[in-house]
Formats: sequence, C-alpha cells, structure tokens
Amino acid sequence: MTGEQPAQGENAAQGEAPADKNAAPIFDSQKDVLRKRKGKNGQPGGENANGEQATQPAQQNGEQVQAPKPAPVDQGPPPTDDKSAQQAIQPEKIAPVTEEKGTRVERAPDENIRDRRRPKGVDVVRELGDRVILQFNNQTFVQSNDAPRMTRGARNVYYEDLSGDRTREIVERDNGIQIVTIRNSYGDVIQRSRITPDGREYVLSYVDERDYQDDSDWRDPGDDLPPMRLTIPRREYILDSEDVESPDDYYTFLEQPPVEKVQRLYSIDEVKRSARVRDIARRVDLDTLNFEFGSASISDTEVQKLEGVASAMDKLLKKNPAETFLIEGHTDAVGTPEANLALSDRRAEAVAEALTNAFGIPPENLTTQGYGEQYLKVNTTAPNRENRRVAIRRITSLVAPVASNN
Repeated sequence: MTGEQPAQGENAAQGEAPADKNAAPIFDSQKDVLRKRKGKNGQPGGENANGEQATQPAQQNGEQVQAPKPAPVDQGPPPTDDKSAQQAIQPEKIAPVTEEKGTRVERAPDENIRDRRRPKGVDVVRELGDRVILQFNNQTFVQSNDAPRMTRGARNVYYEDLSGDRTREIVERDNGIQIVTIRNSYGDVIQRSRITPDGREYVLSYVDERDYQDDSDWRDPGDDLPPMRLTIPRREYILDSEDVESPDDYYTFLEQPPVEKVQRLYSIDEVKRSARVRDIARRVDLDTLNFEFGSASISDTEVQKLEGVASAMDKLLKKNPAETFLIEGHTDAVGTPEANLALSDRRAEAVAEALTNAFGIPPENLTTQGYGEQYLKVNTTAPNRENRRVAIRRITSLVAPVASNN
C-alpha cells in the first residue's frame, strides 16, 4: 500500500458543499445524503475503490422508498447556552438511577458482544477481534464494548436484572464514587449517573424509554428533523486543531452550546448512530494527531498533543461533572470498509484511553465510536493523512437534562 500523501484543504462554508471538488461537505448528514444519491462513479455514495456499493433507500413491497424529510424551519439564532438549547424539552422528574430494586446476577450480561440481543433486521456481517460489524437500515456500523474502559481499576463491579429486560451495572471505585448504568434489552445505555460519596447524583445520560417503544428497528431519530442548516461561519462550527493558537481555544470552543435547539433527549447510542443528530453539536478535528497508515497506536509524543483539549475537558468537568464527550474515529478510504470501521473504532478508543490514563479524564465522561471511511474530510480514495483522524464533540445537551446537574 502506498504511504501518506499531502492532504487537501477543506473550505466549505455555511453548510453547503464546497467549491473545491476534493473537499467534502461540512455535515456528516450531508455526506450520508450524497452517498445515497450518487451512483457508480467513484464519488461518495457510489462504488468505492473496494467495490462496495453505496447504501440505497429502504425497500417496501419490493419498491424503493425514500422517507420524506421535514421541511426546513427557522429556529432563530443558535442557542446561547445549554439550557436554552433544551428549551423545547419538557421538564420531567427523573427517578434516581438506583431507585428500582434489582436482582443480583453473577456475571455481566452479554459479555460476548457477538451474542448481544439486537432488534429484528440487524445482522452481524463480520467479527473483527473484539468488535462486530452490523448492518441495519441500509447502514453498516461497528459495535464494541466499553466495559473494559469503565471497569478498569474498579474496587467492585456487579450487575442486576431490572424489569423490562433491562440491566444495571454498578462500578465502585476506590475513591467511593459509583458509576451506575442502566441498559435496555438491546444493550443501549438509557441512563448513566455518577454518585459521589456524599450521595449526590450527577446524570450523565438519560433518555425517556417511551422514545424507544416504536424503535425496535433502531430507526434514525434524525429522520424526524429537517435538513441541517448552519447560520454561523464554519470556523465557529468546526475547530481544526492545526489552527489553535492557544490551549484556551479548546475550552472557548467546547463550552459553546449546540448550533440548534434540541428537540428531545437522545440516548448515547442514538447520537452515535445518527449523523443528523450528531451534527447538532460542534466538532473539534484533532488534525495534528497523527496515526500511521493502518494503525491505532498513539506514541508518547502524539499523546502530548492531547494536552490542550484534555485541559479544556478538565475545566468543563469542574463546572459540570456530568459532561459527555463523543470521540469519533475515522480512516481514509484505502482498505475494506469493514476493516476501516474496526480500525477507526480502535483509534477513538485509543484517544479515550490516553485522555484517561495521561490526563485523568474519567472514562464515564467519554464515549467512543468509529465511522471508518464513511465521513471523509477530504474526498479522495487515495491514502490521506487528514482523513486518518479523530474528532471530539461535547454532546452533553443532547443526552442529559442540563438543569438536573445545576
């Protein structure tokens, strides 16, 4: 395979496709649309260098069906803070994560991710080490287990069965902190809290289970939203680390609220699976962090490049211990799509491990997901360093009721 080649720039603005043919649209949801629309022409959405055909609209009775998108709406200016971003969400009383009585079980549920229960129509197409490649809703997705990151070094870990085929995991740390996670029958995180020794509960993520009642097929909640529209300059939506002049730039950027109002709270897994929902949160592209071709390893020199963003995370967590950051892994378009998905997932996990081990960012405040070659930053099938990247979004206001932690 050929080595790294010079990266092309990205000059998109206002959420529209850029004039530079080698640059990709800003939004991941736009890239999804292009991938579905284009044909066998080497462009996103067509047949790539490995012969994989792009996803197509869903079929019903043998005919292709493209679900209509809601019309664009004027939401007004972007929210000024996380509270105003959640203005459309009706307040509700959240029961403590430990309130329901559970039945202790001897071992972790679904220890083998291959055997995890999944909705009808979700197929396991390949296993790659400790990761599985899934296919559903014309989407290919990588799934892994975050338990090793969450439980490493814990004093005690135990599990309970709850009603409705849900499970509860309790991680007890030496400092007296408990991390309590409730998952639904498919293993999706529906509630996660940090409980301090004095009994204070910080809600890291919460989703109303009623939003899952009709979602047995893991439908994309972004289908309920109009196409993404950006009313601010690109530089206020995406921060490229190569443009950072001061470490404080990371904090100034990450503390900003989403770019549009949040219509409801989403599960962490919904955010991972929906490009449209992820697009609501601003993005930091760690384009100064270098991954060797085909590798997820981070050298000590590269780890030090995370110091600025780690410092920003630490400062945000001091203000609100319930912050959640999504770390996205990406690859270039060389290699098989399935292998790239697994590789990108390991890259995201490697960055999360470095943030915890080198800078003390709690693992429960970090969630990871790999997207392989699906969301190229530079539109090329050639080896490209800029596409071998990791991105970070602060998704707190998408997954947790902000008022409950203030």
